[in-house]
Amino acid sequence: MSGVERLTTSGSVGPIETAVEDPGGQLEYFAVICHPHPLFGGTMENKVVTTLGRAMFAVGIPSVRFNFRGVGTSAGVFDHGVGETDDADRIADWGIRRWPQRRLILAGFSFGAYVALKLADRRPTAHLTVVAPPLGRFDFSGLVAPDCPWLVVQGDADEVVDPNTVISWAESQGPQPRLRVIRGASHFFHGRLREIHDTVQEAIRSDL
Repeated sequence: MSGVERLTTSGSVGPIETAVEDPGGQLEYFAVICHPHPLFGGTMENKVVTTLGRAMFAVGIPSVRFNFRGVGTSAGVFDHGVGETDDADRIADWGIRRWPQRRLILAGFSFGAYVALKLADRRPTAHLTVVAPPLGRFDFSGLVAPDCPWLVVQGDADEVVDPNTVISWAESQGPQPRLRVIRGASHFFHGRLREIHDTVQEAIRSDL
């Protein structure tokens, strides 16, 4: 992608590879975006993850995508969501230094949605977007709904995560998220990225 600033920052187990997109706007937010499962090809270049970054950019919000430990040039090995949440936390700290006084937005796809939700439970968050959260594959039982506006995006033809489980989970939360079910969309949203882009834009503009 053009206009992307490639940087390396420090994590608890070594360097973290990052990609920053900054539209230079004056909004009081920045976003940290988390990618899918590292052991199944997930990277910060995943097309859903880059779509989330583009949606933030379109609204005027800078974003940081990053590779979890063990992916690309990021140091370390897969840590089942524990170390990855620490990675995301370190990136959030970096973002606060880069954009002082701005509030944190979190977003993630699949495994990254799980990590983003875990981090939202740890630190103040202005908005959360989770795309195809992996209910049934990771333990969501100890996680509470974030105390901020949030969005759940789910395809109803998801072949990896049971859509009905995600929908029931979202509807049981309090505060309840804005829920967008994309008809006919698979887990990887082939051919449906524009709908994710527009849904996230609309939610951010409406909620913040």
